This record gives sequence, structure tokens and C-alpha cells, in this order.
Amino acid sequence: MNLVIALLVTRHFVTKARLRETVEEYREASSLEAFEKMFERDKEELRELGIKIDVHTLDKGFDDEVGYRISREDFEMPPLEITAAEAAILGLAARVWDSARMASATTSAITKLQAAGIDIDSTALDILTPRLPTGERAFEPLLDAIKERQPVRFDYHRPGGPSTTRVLQPWGMLFHGSRWYVLGHDADRDQPRLFRLSRITSDISTAGKADSYQVPDNVDLKAEARRLRPDEATRSATVRVRPGGAFGLRRRATAAEPGPDGWDVLRVPLGSVDILAEELRSYADSVVVDEPPDLREAVINGLRALSRAGSA
Repeated sequence: MNLVIALLVTRHFVTKARLRETVEEYREASSLEAFEKMFERDKEELRELGIKIDVHTLDKGFDDEVGYRISREDFEMPPLEITAAEAAILGLAARVWDSARMASATTSAITKLQAAGIDIDSTALDILTPRLPTGERAFEPLLDAIKERQPVRFDYHRPGGPSTTRVLQPWGMLFHGSRWYVLGHDADRDQPRLFRLSRITSDISTAGKADSYQVPDNVDLKAEARRLRPDEATRSATVRVRPGGAFGLRRRATAAEPGPDGWDVLRVPLGSVDILAEELRSYADSVVVDEPPDLREAVINGLRALSRAGSA
């Protein structure tokens, strides 16, 4: 991300030497050889993502002195027209990098480039708005472990049982039913397991070296999560939704039709009452539960508890 920012906001081509001085990860490289490997790896990853990096010879007398830049015209996307379902997906995607660490990294990269005398076009960052709001303290350490392919250790509490220490080779994370989950290979049980981040009760610590395992080829995180998730839907809920509201709920609905009161009636898969109730409460007065009774009661009780806490 820092490399993208560095190459996007500059109006001129930037040399590798200057990038090594201004991008924190490169500056911390132990040697020139390590920096070269990191830089080539990052360029290849960006190209695989479809991000074009322009290369230009800076001195006509020396062909090996080149600079790099990302053209804003190549990076920007044309105007898009999206459906309600696509809006729900983009609404989640727009949240993906709203963390203090990434915000700090962005500011740091720009400040270092300006201090180095590079002309910065800060408005270019308007098209790069990474966000990921999550209250789970395990999120960023797990994200680092997934990127580095590094096993981790943590304490995990399941309802009705004691906390246990788990060692995991994390493959990836996914969002379901207003909850974040991490999927990976459980070293102690020697099989894939799914863990809810909110049930991790300790700090995340490393349990091995980086690049010490590989994610299985062609693993489908969503398919594995559906297979392993203990709260997989076994029944449905009937929910009324205001027109134009609750896009995330609409996306998962198995059926939808106009209601007599002008609201839309959705049929939504129901597994864990607690998880779905928490999600429904987040939509406030845009959602009303018709059935089943236990879900309706859970939503009402939760809203009453929030009301009492707010008036206390």
C-alpha cells in the first residue's frame, strides 16, 4: 500500500533509491539485496492486481537509471452504475482499510515524500480510500500472519466451555453475519478449523517462522467456512425491510417480495439467533422481524438493553 501511495501521488518518476528512503518497509530491509527482492515482489503483485507501473529512463546517458510512477489516468476507474446487491458488496469493501495503522502509514508515506522534495499531488488519494473498521483486536495481527504465512497462537473461548490455547496456520479471513472469522489449519487437531475473532480472548502471538507453511492449492475459503461454521442456517426468518435499506440483508435473502405496507418482505437464512439478532439491531428502525418469535424477542430485548444503557 505504501508503494502504491508513493508512486501514485508523485508527479515525477521516482528512483528505487528514493523509494527505499521513503517507504518504511524498504528502509527497514536488512540489505540492498533484501530491498531488491521486496521491491520486485511488490511490483509483480501490483501488476497481477492490474495496477500498471510506468518505467522511464531518467538520464539519457545512463539507461540503468530509471524511475517509476503510477499514472492517475491508468489507476482511476470510469463511472460505475451498480445494483443494490453490488452496493452492499462495495459498502463492505469500502470499509476494508479504515484502521489506525494504515491511516498512519499513508500519512507517513506522504510526509516522507514531501520532506524529500518530491512534488505531491495529494488529491490523487481521493481515489484511494482504504478503510476497515473492526473492533476485533485480533484482526490486524491475523492479517499480518496471513500475509507472512506465519503460524499463530491464541486463547479461544467457545460458549459453554473453558478457554483453550490454539495454534493455527491462518489461510484467510471472511465476514459473515456481522462477524469476522479466521480460517486455517489447526495444528493440534491437524485439520481445517474456523474461529470467530470476537471469541479470541488473548493477544495473538507467533508460533513459528514466516513462510513456514503454504495455503492449500485452490482452497475455497467460503466453501470451507460453510462446511465448518457451527451456526450454519437450518431455518429461515421473515423480516420486513424499508425500501432501499439493509442492503447486506437483501443480498443474503433467499426470497423477497413487496409487502402490503410498502415495506419489502425478505426470507433470510437463520442459523445463530444471537448473531442474526445483533446484525438486525444494527439496522435500527429499517428492519422489523415477523418470525420466528425467538429471533424477534432477541432483537427487541437487545434494543431495550441499549435504550436503558443510553438513558443511564
